[in-house]
Amino acid sequence: MTHTISVVTPAYRPVPQYLTEAYQSLCRQDLPAGWEWQWLVQEDGQTGEVAAMLPDDPRISAGSGRPGGDSTARNLCLSRTAGELIKVLDADDQLTPGTLDREIRVLSEHPEIGWTTARALDLHEDGSITEFDHNPAGGRIERGEVLRHWRSHDYRAQVHPATLCVRRDLLFAMGGWMALPASGDTGLLIALNVVAAGYFIAETGLLYRKWPGQVTSQPAHVDPVEWSARMKIIEERADNLAALWSRPRPA
Repeated sequence: MTHTISVVTPAYRPVPQYLTEAYQSLCRQDLPAGWEWQWLVQEDGQTGEVAAMLPDDPRISAGSGRPGGDSTARNLCLSRTAGELIKVLDADDQLTPGTLDREIRVLSEHPEIGWTTARALDLHEDGSITEFDHNPAGGRIERGEVLRHWRSHDYRAQVHPATLCVRRDLLFAMGGWMALPASGDTGLLIALNVVAAGYFIAETGLLYRKWPGQVTSQPAHVDPVEWSARMKIIEERADNLAALWSRPRPA
C-alpha cells in the first residue's frame, strides 16, 4: 500500500527562481519505503502564470481561483490532496534534505501526536543564513504550550508555522487555515496546539526566505489596528477550542 504526503503551496505572483528552488527542494527528499509526495500549487488569482512556471511532473497539481490570500489558496489546495499527511511549503521557501522523512516517521511512530514543526533558518538575499530566534529544544509539545508561549512573547510562537506538517483528519476538523488577511497559519498552529499534542523536530526542516517581496515584509502586515484584530481573533478561537475540548464527553 502506498501512502502519500501532500505538500500545499499558495502562490501569488511568485518569483520563478524561488518557485523552482522550492520544487527542487522537494525533489531532494528521500521518503520512507511505501511513501510518495504530491505537490499542490494554488495560484491566488487566475492569470495562469503560476501553472506556466511549473515543470512537467505528474506529482504536481496546479490550481487557480479568485484572489483571497494565502489561507484561502491553501484551503483550496485541500480539495485536491490525496495524502493522509498535509505539509506546508511556501512558494519562496525551501525544504532541507530529510525533512519529509523525519516528519513521516514521527507521525507514523507516535499516533498520539497530531502535528509536527521543525527548526527553521532564515535565508537572506545575500545567501547568508541566520537562526530563527524562537527555536525550542526538540521533542513533544504538550497541549496549550504554544498558546502560552505566544501570549507571553508578544504574540510570537516558539515554533514556526511555515514548517507545519499535520494529520489530514485533524486539519479538516480545524477547518483548515484561518480566514484572515494574514497570520492564518499562526492561527491554525495555535488551534492545533490546544486540541492535540505536537512534536518539534530539532533538525533543520526549512530555509525561510527573507526578502522585500514577501507578504510579512509589507506595511499592511504590521498595521497596528489590523494586527490587534488578528491576534484577538486567534486568541479567542484558541480559548474557546480549549474550553470545548476540556468539557466532559456525554456518556
